[in-house]
Amino acid sequence: MRTGSEPRTARSALRARFWLSVWGLVWALFGTVAFALVGRTGWAVACGVLLLIVTIDLTVVLRHIRQGPHYQPGPDIPPYEPPDTRR
Repeated sequence: MRTGSEPRTARSALRARFWLSVWGLVWALFGTVAFALVGRTGWAVACGVLLLIVTIDLTVVLRHIRQGPHYQPGPDIPPYEPPDTRR
């Protein structure tokens, strides 16, 4: 919901989220391989599941980065009134 108090120079944190996902991907891959090599199947599976989650997050982040900026209403558009949820 737009309140009208957003800064004009607000920036998305997608690039930071991208690099954090890459960092997590590297460590999850390392953990999966390392635990599989030493025979710790449970930990290897846990790191593999984490690897899958990080890969999905990285895919979503890359998709959002490639979509580019979206239309945002300008200062001439009045802010939306918050919905009245009281009954």
